[in-house]
Amino acid sequence: MAIATNTSLTYGSVAIREDLSDVIYNIAPMDTPFFSGCSKETADNTYFEWQTDTIQAGSANRQIQGDNAMDANARNLPSRVGNRTQISFYVVQTSGTDDAVDYAGHGKHQAYMVAKRGKQMKRDFENMFTQNIAQVTGDATTAPVSAGIPSWVGTNHTSAGTGGSAAGAVGANGTATMTDATSTGSITEAFIKTVIKECYEAGGNPDMILCKPTIKQAISGLSTNAGPGYPLRVEAKTSGQATAVNAVDVYISDFGTFKIVPDRNANRDRDVFFLDMDYWAIAWLRPFRTETLAKNGDSTKQMLIAECGLVSKNEKSSGILADAKA
Repeated sequence: MAIATNTSLTYGSVAIREDLSDVIYNIAPMDTPFFSGCSKETADNTYFEWQTDTIQAGSANRQIQGDNAMDANARNLPSRVGNRTQISFYVVQTSGTDDAVDYAGHGKHQAYMVAKRGKQMKRDFENMFTQNIAQVTGDATTAPVSAGIPSWVGTNHTSAGTGGSAAGAVGANGTATMTDATSTGSITEAFIKTVIKECYEAGGNPDMILCKPTIKQAISGLSTNAGPGYPLRVEAKTSGQATAVNAVDVYISDFGTFKIVPDRNANRDRDVFFLDMDYWAIAWLRPFRTETLAKNGDSTKQMLIAECGLVSKNEKSSGILADAKA
């Protein structure tokens, strides 16, 4: 259709007010189930220690009536282990003008950026503490490293692949990394049951299965497969409407009930963690804080900094199914 002569259109106008929503939409995944689930402790040094202990398995303890006292039994002393703190920080700098102008969706720009970096640092911690990395003391040119979960769990370790092994000797205590398999294997319920049984026999009572989203889907997919090795079942309940259910969020085993938790911010695609969160903590040498740095000109410069390390109170409490794929 033709437009009548001299009809006013918006295309050439210069005085139309902008229409900018006063809301900022951010969908970056902020869930950090491991980091947020750890208890909080205090560290007084860059190397912090704790003790672990166990009791030997039961045996035939039958003695002769009226027997003379024998030599004292050998003592099994607690083990002394420790980890390192690591430093994380972000620096935010904003000019005086940038902090004075009126931004849509948030207040002062400096405060908004510091808060945003704080959320990012939580994701950093989730990534680092699930990483297969051993502790590093650090020096003038090397950043200190706090050992991650795979470096601690040595007793209850099962590999779905070929050539994978636990971190050094059993109970490497954060000083060695887990050896990745040369090839991964598919996750099955048989592997899940094996790790749960290992944890139970070692004295652990984990209740959370932590994994990447692809593994979570694979576990749910076990319920739809037929044949030996795939006995999982899902009960679909309907209420007025037809409902398709193909998810496994809770797994009831012979040795406890597990909540299956996907972790978008975990470091490892190939590891499934079986965790008792009562035995994991974060030791804080310097909790989150914002330091205002020296002013040099027309700007505000702040550092968001934190220093902490991972505590594995007893590695036998948890387990790992390593080298598994969807």
